[in-house]
Amino acid sequence: MDNNIKISFEEIYSTYWQKVFRLSMGYVNDIDKAKDLSQETFIAVWQNLSKFRNESSIGTWIFRIASNHCLRLIEKERKMPKGDMPEDLKEEINNENEGKKDFLYKSISELPETDRIIISLELEEIKQSEIAEILGLSEANVRVRIHRIKEKLTKKFESYDD
Repeated sequence: MDNNIKISFEEIYSTYWQKVFRLSMGYVNDIDKAKDLSQETFIAVWQNLSKFRNESSIGTWIFRIASNHCLRLIEKERKMPKGDMPEDLKEEINNENEGKKDFLYKSISELPETDRIIISLELEEIKQSEIAEILGLSEANVRVRIHRIKEKLTKKFESYDD
């Protein structure tokens, strides 16, 4: 194992772990599944780091890998019935900020797949040009979709506060 790759991977991991985890939470709204998806993403990054060609930023590449893992999991779960949030998890949400964060992840997870990735990447402050590149959309399309998604989420939060 090349020591430079190991150091680079460790830097990549420490820089992107939380971002990939939050992106995964936006997809699945489940802490354990989000951790698994994040771990799978970094296993793929580790295995393919030597193949990275710098055609995009490393972050764009990592988010593309993470998005693909999330989409595959969602496709598998479509065949399985969905349930409510487990009662014991509901009880763990004690303070208002945790409740709002949980509501945000729940709201994001209810969006269509492409909207989930767009808003999750936007929340990670990824440039809209990079989001467009990750998803193969035009930058103008990404801007319009972000605006519409934010409107939808704002309406949901207005009902949350009531």
